[in-house]
Amino acid sequence: MSGSISLCTHDRNALLDLYRRANDPHLRLRAHILLLLEQGYSWAVIAAVLFTSTSTVNRWRRRFLAGGLEAVVGPRRPRASAWSAWWAAVVIRWVTLRAPTDFGFVRSRWTCATVVALLREDHGVRVSRETVRRWLHQADLVWRRPRPVVGPEDPRRAAKLRAIRALLRHLPADETALFQDEVDVNTNPKIGAMWMVQGQQAEVVTPGTNVKRYLAGSLHWRTGELILSEPGRQRNADLFLAHLDELRRRFRRYKVIHVICDNATFHHPERCRKVRAYLSQWGHRIRLHFLPSHAPETNPIERVWWHLHEEVTRNHRCRDIDELLDLILDWLSAGSYFQIETSLYDTAKPTKTTAA
Repeated sequence: MSGSISLCTHDRNALLDLYRRANDPHLRLRAHILLLLEQGYSWAVIAAVLFTSTSTVNRWRRRFLAGGLEAVVGPRRPRASAWSAWWAAVVIRWVTLRAPTDFGFVRSRWTCATVVALLREDHGVRVSRETVRRWLHQADLVWRRPRPVVGPEDPRRAAKLRAIRALLRHLPADETALFQDEVDVNTNPKIGAMWMVQGQQAEVVTPGTNVKRYLAGSLHWRTGELILSEPGRQRNADLFLAHLDELRRRFRRYKVIHVICDNATFHHPERCRKVRAYLSQWGHRIRLHFLPSHAPETNPIERVWWHLHEEVTRNHRCRDIDELLDLILDWLSAGSYFQIETSLYDTAKPTKTTAA
């Protein structure tokens, strides 16, 4: 029995039109298969040329012989479209509101293959991964990295913020306030987007052995000046207290220095013996205030660190930690004043900024 088919002029022209103009790649493939069969090409040749299988070639040949052109490329029935739309809505709810673990899968993220497996095993619905991907795209869902956010919220968040706002609003002229934090810098660069030739992924060379240094800094509330102390090898109480010493030296003209910081263990006198001893000696000049827990957005200096990483450490090409620290200090020397980028403390005096 011959594996070819015969086409009338009308069917051949319809298939040619589909092959040239159809938006659906599946329709174009079917039209191409039937046109090549009509020309007498073997199934093996067609499968090799179109990167498909001989079973696919045979399936569409048999459907054509049984029901004509309509059986191969005819429009879907409205019932099938309603069925597809209903299951697409179910899949969207799964992907946006549920996790794979809710359905017994040992994985944390949805993939098209996971959705296909769930539909097939729990509901007897057989669709392809491409169908699921098309449903997700039609619902304006995209595959991209999520933004990490801190989960638990400090139950005393509102009270702490009110206290800090009151402090800043009524700050006497002979007292000053600073937002303090530490940042780590690494010889292994943070990776970020950059310009590159299309189709050629650029490379960022890493030194292999990562070396870290920690910088303690404070952002002056009234001026936006950034004060850094000497980098340390560890993020601990010694680094914090050395920075407090630097603040005492830099702001000798102020009677009291209010340092607003996060809830790290080595910041709290109740949790750290060294800080407790330090404040017993210098508590008349240094007063610590603590931000809400798990709330980095309440500390304006976090935005300075973001700019530091975005403009200096991301994709850096420094060969060692000393070269990287020199680059950071050069960046700061170009403009050591930063606008305080938050509206949480909108009662403060205007800050001084330096154009980059």
